[in-house]
Amino acid sequence: MGDERGEGMGGGQVAADELRLLIERAERLEEEKKGISEDIKDVFAEAKGRGYDPKSIKTVMAIRKKKREQYQEEQSILEVYMQALGML
Repeated sequence: MGDERGEGMGGGQVAADELRLLIERAERLEEEKKGISEDIKDVFAEAKGRGYDPKSIKTVMAIRKKKREQYQEEQSILEVYMQALGML
């Protein structure tokens, strides 16, 4: 049996280089994600500064992601629950 010290799962230096590149790529993407998150916060701050409600904007964004049928079903269930609780 050969000496296995220093070898990665893929068999040595090539695997270590590959792993390092993958980690560095993930780190760059994390940095980009952080920047995008900050940009999104800026958009919501701008919306708030212009008199819009950021929470409502986020709700509209969540609704827009859904299929129309899914949203309508959720609204129907919500209405039934609210009627049952005397909220409507």
